[in-house]
Parts: sequence; C-alpha cells; structure tokens
Amino acid sequence: MNLAYRLRPQNLKEFFGQEHLVGPEKILRKMIEGKTLFSMILWGPPGSGKTTLAHLIAKNSNSEFYAFSAVQTGKEDLKKIIAFAKTNKRKTILFIDEIHRWNKAQQDSLLPHVENGLITLIGATTENPSFEVISPLLSRCRIFVLKGLDEENLEKILNIALKNKEKGLGKYKKTVKKKGKELLIRLSGQDARIMLNALEIAATGFQGKEITEEIIKEVFQTRSAGLYDKKADEHYNIISAYIKSMRGSDPDAALYYLARMLENGEDPKFIARRMIIFASEDIGLADRGALIQANAAFEAIHKIGMPEAQLILAYSTLYLSTAKKSRAVANALELAKNAVYEFPNESIPLHLRNAPTKLMKNLGYAKNYTWSDKYVGPVNNESFLPERIKGRKFFK
Repeated sequence: MNLAYRLRPQNLKEFFGQEHLVGPEKILRKMIEGKTLFSMILWGPPGSGKTTLAHLIAKNSNSEFYAFSAVQTGKEDLKKIIAFAKTNKRKTILFIDEIHRWNKAQQDSLLPHVENGLITLIGATTENPSFEVISPLLSRCRIFVLKGLDEENLEKILNIALKNKEKGLGKYKKTVKKKGKELLIRLSGQDARIMLNALEIAATGFQGKEITEEIIKEVFQTRSAGLYDKKADEHYNIISAYIKSMRGSDPDAALYYLARMLENGEDPKFIARRMIIFASEDIGLADRGALIQANAAFEAIHKIGMPEAQLILAYSTLYLSTAKKSRAVANALELAKNAVYEFPNESIPLHLRNAPTKLMKNLGYAKNYTWSDKYVGPVNNESFLPERIKGRKFFK
C-alpha cells in the first residue's frame, strides 16, 4: 500500500481541510456525528478528500459500504449490490468514484433505488455535476463542493507523514527544510495524494537524510507540470483565463496560461483555433492584421509541429494581447441576429432579388438596381434591408 493510502484518516480528528463542511457545527460533521444519512455528490479537485469523507460517513453510520470506480464498473455490478441491499437489514451506502464517467443509461438504472431509499448514494466527481449527472439523480442528492487543500493543511499532512513511524515515513528519519516543503506543496497543485506519493519516492529512492529541493525537482520532472484533463473543468478554466488575459491586453498572463497549456500537453491546434476566433471577435476591425496573423499561425503550426510550434503560438499570443481591441464585429452580428429573431421571414426587396428568367424580370425582380463603375446599389434611395427594418444600424 502506498503512503497516501496508509495515512488515510480514520476519523474527523485526522481529517484536514474542508472546514466549511466538517468544521464545528457544519453540515457533514453533524451528519457523521448524528449518524444520519442522505444521498450526496462530493464535487472537488483530486486529492481534496472526497473518498476519505465517504469512508468516514460509512464507518460512522453502521452501514454496508460498497465502493467502486465508474471507470471500471457498470450496470451488472450495480445489479449485484441492489440484490444484496434488498435482503440486507442494514442500510446500504454505494460510493461511486468518478461518477461523471457513468453514462446516462447507467445513471438511469441507479435512479429508482436512490429515489426509494434502498441505496444511499455518495458520488465523487472532479467535474461540474450540473453537466455530468442527470437532472433526476442530481435533484435527489445534496451537492457539496470541496476545495483544494491550502498550504497550511498540506504542511500538516506532510509533517505527519515524515514523523509517523507506523504508517508514515518516520523510520527513514528524513527531513525537509522550509523551502523544500514549500516547493513540494506547490508542485503538488493542492493535491494531498500527489504530494504524499512524491514524498514517498523522495524518501525511499534517494540517499541522504535531507530531502532537498533538487531531489523534489527530480521526482516531479517525470510528471506533468499540473493537473490537466483535456475533458475536465481545468481544461476550460485555463483556456478561459488565456482568452480573458488577451482580451484585457495582459501579455504576461496570456503567456503564462499558454505555457501552462503547452506543458500539460494541450493540442496546439486547439489553441490556434481559439486565436482565430479571438482575432475575429475581440480585435476585429481595430487591427485588420490580427485575423491574418492568427490564421497564419494555425497554418504554420500545421507545417512545423511541436516543439518549435510553441514559438509561433507565443508570437501570436503577444501580437493578439497587445493589439487594439474592438467588439464591433461581434456586437454587429449579435444585433443582426436579434433582428432576424424579431423579423424572421421578411420579404426580400424586389430590387435585390435574383432575376435569371424573363418572367422574374417582368415581375420586377432586380428592377431599380444599378451596377456600374459609377454606382452600385438601388436607385431612388431604396433600402438594402426589408421594408419593416430599413434604417436599422447594426455596425457601429
């Protein structure tokens, strides 16, 4: 068993973080101490204590506890648990880790048993349950949001791991100085599990009594710079921060988020496509070269490939960040779309209609429309827009 598993808290006194849920007089503490049960979904980042909380709830409620990962199990496993729950006198808690990975049919099969109280569901997810859990199931669960562990709580866990001789690393008598602890905590990204796994590698795989900053860097160099799932919330959070930084003309922030995406393996073409959209939407006619630059970046990335494509993305990021901004194009399009919703089927003015046949010409199609070197457009000041919306201005 790895260090993170061995040090899993056995009671609330050993549990760090999530004071808003398990602190004095808070809802989950009251539920655990009062031995009451209700279905819930724990939503929070990796390593924040979701699985541990589920075990603590089960331990203090005198219930049958089943835990499985949504990635590895499905409806057949659920059927076995349901069959047992129907004959069992004790309450049944079903903990589903990564519940967001269960599809709609699997979630539907669970719903009636949660609804009638046969199963008390504890779901854990790193994803927004509003998008990933079906509404009927969501409405029958309380949603609790867990936060990433702060530095103070992570340092407490780290110190326990270093000193505990029975379950921790105390027998190795390793030390970590303040700056080393700060580095280890920072590189762990608020994930206690990652921190403990890295600490165990550093303590057991390297010589010497002190776990130095160099050792910590060596341990982390083989893993990604951060926690980044291309289908997870953080993926959208970072690209959102990147776009907002360019929109706010902050090249330093934009470069940071660009580097963060690239170091975590983001597809450079995905970033380049967002650049093209950004150039059209947020810069528009304020800098007519922006769209050309963004499109050229996409083409260049396709030709060059990584890692050199990073320079192209950085170049374009700086260009777009420092360019003048204008929402005129996006605003004009939005106003035009609103007009379409308001007047969806207005007759096209006769003078603008296509007239490929003699009959159409006789009906007035294309009449009073001039196209010459001297003038292009309808004569007699007639409008290009339909009658009921002529005079409307979309572009400013």
